[in-house]
Amino acid sequence: MEIMAEVNLSHVKEFILLGFSDLPTLQDTLFGIFLVIYINILIGNGLIIVITKSDTALQTPMYFFLGNFAFLEICYTSVTLPRMLSDLWTQNKNISLLACATQLCFFLILVVSESLLLAVMAYDRYVAICKPLYYTVIMNQKACIQLVVVSWITGTPVLIGQTYQVFSLPFCNSNIINHIFCDMPPLMKLACGNTTWNEILVYAEVVLFGFIPFVLILYSYIRIFITIQKLPSVMGRSKAFSTCSSHLMVVGLFYGSGIIAYLQPKTSYLAGIEKMLSLFYTIITPMFNPLIYSLRNKDVILAMKKYFLNAKCHEAMR
Repeated sequence: MEIMAEVNLSHVKEFILLGFSDLPTLQDTLFGIFLVIYINILIGNGLIIVITKSDTALQTPMYFFLGNFAFLEICYTSVTLPRMLSDLWTQNKNISLLACATQLCFFLILVVSESLLLAVMAYDRYVAICKPLYYTVIMNQKACIQLVVVSWITGTPVLIGQTYQVFSLPFCNSNIINHIFCDMPPLMKLACGNTTWNEILVYAEVVLFGFIPFVLILYSYIRIFITIQKLPSVMGRSKAFSTCSSHLMVVGLFYGSGIIAYLQPKTSYLAGIEKMLSLFYTIITPMFNPLIYSLRNKDVILAMKKYFLNAKCHEAMR
């Protein structure tokens, strides 16, 4: 593999994604692990989509958002994991400028969509627990669809523009991306010249699409916990806390790793830490989401049992 140490943007036709090249003896093992993880993500989140659409007991705003969230997780991981698996299998680390820009753009759009959708899901729980009498009025079908659409499209124009700006920079330091996919921090590290303005824009977008939704989620849950403490029934408090704790676990995993990764200054960028953080918010979180939401939710467990029982009955009748 030829590695260009000093290149200019005009000469760069492709980047080299190092991925896990520092672990040459573990390439096959890593391929097997990530393949199993990807299959689990597809099956787990796919199952949540199916049961939230098919089970009449789950035709509520909370499960409507959960089904959309599961679909988003499948899209989200499919932007990075198949390419990672291909690199591990073929040992071909090269990625064209266009492919890298496309991956980065879709990845950023889906990350922002996930951040906003998590905020919407927190708002749904806030209305359900703090304003139960107005829940069906506020969270009607039209409002739910609008909230999901807004989550998907709000950041798209900004992030397309951000991707264009990043790939308009001269990459004269190197064409080697010491990362597992095309992400903003490692690309910014390769750019030469004055990138201060671009870094400011990245931080501004993290605040706008990451920190603000996170603060809104925290505010929602502070209000929720205050309301839960006022509930007279112990069973009522337990049920309310159970529906919220699953969401909080996902929020903690996603925002914790994502914000730390994106708020690292370029001067203190550490590739090893960045790779681990990226694995958390791109692979680990989507893999555990179905488990978190199903194992801690009696309605989902019941719907899954009913789904598999019906599937077994249909199979027996053939």
